[in-house]
Amino acid sequence: MKPVSRTLAWVGLPLLWCAVLASAAGAIYCKHRARELFVYLESLNSSRDTLEAEWGRLQIEQSYWSAYAYVDYTATARLKMRIPASQEVELPAP
Repeated sequence: MKPVSRTLAWVGLPLLWCAVLASAAGAIYCKHRARELFVYLESLNSSRDTLEAEWGRLQIEQSYWSAYAYVDYTATARLKMRIPASQEVELPAP
C-alpha cells in the first residue's frame, strides 16, 4: 500500500473538517426549523379548536332559532299572527 501524500493530507483534512462542520450546521438548522414548524402547527391546532367550539355554539343557536316552539312564539306573541279561519282561506281556481 502506498502512503498518503502530504499534499493530499494538507488539502483533504481541512476539506473533510469543513464537510463535518457544514453537516453539523445543517443538522442544527433542520432541528431549529422543525421546532419552529411544530410551534406553528400547535398554534394552528389551537385556532382550529377555537373555531370548532364556535361552530358548535352556532349550530346550537341555529337549532334554537329554528325550533317550532320559538317560531310559534315569535309568530303569535311578537308578530300577532294567527291561523286564519276556514272562510278566510282563498284557494286559486284550477
